[in-house]
Amino acid sequence: MAEGVRNHPVVQLTLMRLRELRREPGTLFWVFGFPILMSIGLGLAFRTTGPEPVMVGVLPGVPAEARAALTAGGVRVRSVDEPTARAELRAGRVALVVEAPAPGSGALGYRYDPMRPEARLGREVVDGVLQRAAGRRDPRPVRDDVVRERGARYIDFLIPGLIGMNLMSGSMWGIGWVLVNMRIRKLLKRLLAAPMRRRHLFYAQALARLVIIPVEIGVILIFARVAFDVRMTGSWLALAVVSLTGSASFAGLAILVASRAQNSETMNGLMNVVMLPMFVVSGVFFSSAHFPAFMQPVVNALPLTALCNGLRAVIIDGAGLARIAVSLAIMGLWGGISFVIGLRLFRWG
Repeated sequence: MAEGVRNHPVVQLTLMRLRELRREPGTLFWVFGFPILMSIGLGLAFRTTGPEPVMVGVLPGVPAEARAALTAGGVRVRSVDEPTARAELRAGRVALVVEAPAPGSGALGYRYDPMRPEARLGREVVDGVLQRAAGRRDPRPVRDDVVRERGARYIDFLIPGLIGMNLMSGSMWGIGWVLVNMRIRKLLKRLLAAPMRRRHLFYAQALARLVIIPVEIGVILIFARVAFDVRMTGSWLALAVVSLTGSASFAGLAILVASRAQNSETMNGLMNVVMLPMFVVSGVFFSSAHFPAFMQPVVNALPLTALCNGLRAVIIDGAGLARIAVSLAIMGLWGGISFVIGLRLFRWG
C-alpha cells in the first residue's frame, strides 16, 4: 500500500517540483529573502522613532527672526539660492521653500507642490511656527495623543501585505511560469505519454505549494516578531485558511494565464498585466482606501485586496473565520472560475 502511494503520479510529480525548487537558489531568494529585505527596508524607514523634522529651504532675504523661529520650532532650515531651491524641490529633499517678503505687503512666500502630502504638511507646520512666533494665539487648547502601541504602527500594517504579495507571487510564478517553461522544453508532451492523468500535474503543483506556504509565512512572521515585535493576535487556523485560500486563488489564475502562453516573453507580459495593478491598488504598501470612491468596488473585488484584508484582520485584529468570510468568498470565486476556464483553454503542446 505504501509502495503504491509513493509511486502514485501525483506524489512523484510533487517530489519532482520540490527537487526543482531546491536546485533553484534564485527562486528561494525571491520566496524567502526578498520579503525579509523589504521588511527590513520599510520597517527601518517607518520605524517608531518619532516624527521626522520638516526640511525647509530658505532663500536670501528672509528675515533672521523668521529663520530663528523656524529653528526653535523644530524645523530643519537650509539656506539655498534660487537654482538650488528649484533643484531641492524637484528632488524632494525639502518640503517647501520660504521666500523673502513681497515688496509693500511684507508677506512671506511659501513655494511648494500641493500634490505632495509632505509638502502640504510642511506648509502647515512652517506657517504655524511663524504665526505663533509673530504673536498668534490659538483660541482652543488642544493636546497631542501620539499612538505608539503595537498593532497601530506602519510595520504592523506592512507585514500582512508582504505576506499577501509573497503568496500571490509564489503561486503565479511558481505554477504559471513553471507550466510555460515545461511547455517550452516539451516536457508537457512527454508527461502526456506517461501513465498519469492530466489533472495529476495540477494537483502536484498545488501540493508543492502547500509544502512551501508554511515555510514562507513562518519565515516572515518570525523575522517580523524578532526584528519589529510584530505579533500574531488571531488564530493560526484562521491564518492557515486565509493563506491557503489566497494561494489556491492565485494558483487558479496562474493556470489561466499559463493556459496558452508559448514562450517566456509572453508569460512575463501576462504576469505583469495581472499582478502589477494589484501591487499598486490592493493595499500591499498603503491602504486601498486612498483611491477614489468610484474605484472602490473594483479594488475590493480583487483577490489580492481580499487576501491582504483577510490577513490583516487575522494578524492585527484577531478576527476569526466568520469575519473574513467575504474575503474567503472573493478569493474562492476568482480561483474556482479561473481554474475551470484555464483547464478548458490549456494547451499541452
